[in-house]
Amino acid sequence: MSVGRVKSDWSEIPMELLLRIVSLLDDRTVVVASSVCCGWRDAICCGLTRISFSWCKNNMNDLVLSLAPKFRNLRVLRQDKPQLFDNVVETIANSCHDLEDLDLSKSFKLSDQSLYALAHGCQKLIKLNISGCSSFSDSALAYLSSCCRELKILNLCGCVKAASDKALKAIGYNCGQLQSLNLGWCEEVGDAGVTSLAYGCHDLRALDLCGCLLITDESVIALANNCLHLRSLDLYYCRNITDRAMYALAHIRVQNKHQMWDGDKNEDEDGLMSLNISQCTALTPPAVQALCDSFPALHTCPGRHSLIISGCLNLTSVRCACAFQAHREVNTLTHHAY
Repeated sequence: MSVGRVKSDWSEIPMELLLRIVSLLDDRTVVVASSVCCGWRDAICCGLTRISFSWCKNNMNDLVLSLAPKFRNLRVLRQDKPQLFDNVVETIANSCHDLEDLDLSKSFKLSDQSLYALAHGCQKLIKLNISGCSSFSDSALAYLSSCCRELKILNLCGCVKAASDKALKAIGYNCGQLQSLNLGWCEEVGDAGVTSLAYGCHDLRALDLCGCLLITDESVIALANNCLHLRSLDLYYCRNITDRAMYALAHIRVQNKHQMWDGDKNEDEDGLMSLNISQCTALTPPAVQALCDSFPALHTCPGRHSLIISGCLNLTSVRCACAFQAHREVNTLTHHAY
C-alpha cells in the first residue's frame, strides 16, 4: 500500500485548496498572500473574483495600478475612499473586462475620461456606484449607457452634472434591464428624464428622487403606468407632487392584475413596499390614505415606517392597515367584556 507524499512546501498546495483558504481571509491579507510566491500569485490572480480596497488608507492608486493587471478575473471591485485618479480607472477597464460590480463612490477627482474607459472596457457592468462623483458630464454618462446595456443597479446620487434629462433619456433607451436607480439631489432632473426612464425601464424596482425639485405629477404618473414592479419610491422634498400622483400610484395593483394570466403567481403582488413623501406638503389625507389602503406593506405604525410622511402635518390622520386591525381587536375585546 503506497502512501502519498507529504507536501512540505507551501507552493505545492493545490489551487482549489488555496482558493478556499483565501476565501476565509480579509482582502488585505489576500493581497499580501499573492506576493508569497509565483504559485500563490498565479492561483490567486486566476481565481480571485472580488476584492475591496476600503482598508487601504494611503497610496491606493499605486496599489490598484499594480494589482489590476494581475487580477484580470475580478467581477467585484469596491472602495470607499476618494483617492482614485483617471489612470487607475483606465487600468481597471483595460484589465478587468469581466467586471460586474464597481464602486467608485466619492471619487470626485475622476473626470469623463474614466466613464469613457469603462464604457469601452467593462461592458458587462451590472452594478455601478458613482455617487458623489460631481465632475462627470451627462454626455459621458449617456455614452456609458450605450455601451454598458446590462446595468441593473446605478447610483448617481449627487452627480449634479451627469444626471440630466439628456442622460436619463439615454439610460431609458439603452438600459432596459435597470432595476434600481438613485438620483438623489440631482437637481437638473425633470419630468422629461424620469418619463423616459419609465417608458424604457419597465423592470424598475427602486427609484430615489429625493431633492429632485423639478419633477411633477407627470413623472409619478408615468412610473405608475409603466413600472408595474416598482417597490420603493423616494419623493422627499418633491413639493410639486400632488394628489394626482398618489391616486395614480394606487392603481399599480389594478394594472398588475390586468397584465397577469389567470392562475399565475405574481412575485410583485404586494406592489409598493416603501414610499417617502416627506415634505411633500401639497398632499392631502384622502389621497395618501387611498394609496395606503391599496398597499398593505406601507406602514405608518411605530417601528415599521415604510410610509414616511414627516414634515407633512396635514397627513397625521393617515393610518395603515395595522391601525385598523388594532382598532378592531380593541372593539372585539370590549364586546367580549360585556
